Amino acid sequence: MNIHEYQAKEVLKKFGAPISPGKIAFTAEQAEAGAQELGGSVWVVKAQIHAGGRGKAGGVILCKTVNDVKAAAQKLLGTTLVTHQTGPKGQVVRKVYVESGCNIDRELYISLVLDRNSGRVAVIASQAGGMDIEEVAAKTPEKIVQFSFDPSTGYMPYHGRKLAYALGLDGEAHKQMIKLTESLVKCYIDLDCNQIEINPLVVTKEGGLVVLDAKVSFDDNALFRHPEIEQLRDLDEEDPAEIEAHKHELNYVKLDGSIGCMVNGAGLAMATMDIIKLHGGEPANFLDVGGGATKERVSEAFKIILADKNVKAVLVNIFGGIMRCDVIAEGIVAAAKDIQLKVPMVVRLQGTNMEQGRKILNDSGLKIISEGDLTQAAAKVVAATKEAA
Repeated sequence: MNIHEYQAKEVLKKFGAPISPGKIAFTAEQAEAGAQELGGSVWVVKAQIHAGGRGKAGGVILCKTVNDVKAAAQKLLGTTLVTHQTGPKGQVVRKVYVESGCNIDRELYISLVLDRNSGRVAVIASQAGGMDIEEVAAKTPEKIVQFSFDPSTGYMPYHGRKLAYALGLDGEAHKQMIKLTESLVKCYIDLDCNQIEINPLVVTKEGGLVVLDAKVSFDDNALFRHPEIEQLRDLDEEDPAEIEAHKHELNYVKLDGSIGCMVNGAGLAMATMDIIKLHGGEPANFLDVGGGATKERVSEAFKIILADKNVKAVLVNIFGGIMRCDVIAEGIVAAAKDIQLKVPMVVRLQGTNMEQGRKILNDSGLKIISEGDLTQAAAKVVAATKEAA
């Protein structure tokens, strides 16, 4: 689960991270009032969307008067911001964050992620922070330092000192970096985070550290332990189909293709999408109904797939281990009749009760192409898509 920058900063502030004062605003008038309340002579107005690259896309505006703050908010609110992470459709700006300016001396980068190879939390940092960190990683990877720590011993003070030295910090900034590293690690572990990214972490001309931008994401599977975090979810930033799928415990991700996919098992779903692309098609979604899906859940999954207007054909690929093929077939038939199926559908059933499942499909009266071989199923659904187009 992702949250906005202003929410991420509030979370990190509770763990002791140095955060600049700021105010969230849903209108230009609220932005103006927020700037007046913050005081000072320089403010930054930032679009709040769940995507990076806002600065390059014009979503971060430096202001030197309160009137400029109001004008910047008016310019951003209600517009669609397109960044390299949003895709061409972009995301609508519904709120802005007004933040006090600071005297920036230099910009650093720091993030915490799970290193799945070692099973440890990895700390990644660079002296070259800012908007072009991806370019730094691609062209000058030697400027990036990385280390992890043993979960049995946890964070130790030398980790913070190691990071401070690697970033070339001294004096007060060096001391602050040790405390910040400890607070980030504690936040990451205590709140079951997927990622914490601070870019930039700035060294001010006064010699201190300030978290100027922050992204924090959380493990969805652990949200039951953190109801206060789940309350931060912004449904306006999520795809409506993905929200609906979440209600029915379905793993669904919308894509840009035209072939809807319903599969049981994440690995099999990935393989199914790959073989569709191998035959010249484009998957419209990733959808894993799970190993123990019910008839009702399968029916809802099918409705979600067909609600996508881009879907021109559907491929159902089920391997019946725990999942029974006849249950899948009953769900498919129920959903197809309910919404009056109008697109071609290819179904591959293998495993437990597959013969019963195929009989249910054949006796349904629906125009369903049954196929036992996955390669042939993919070829047929791609051909059906081209015919439909």
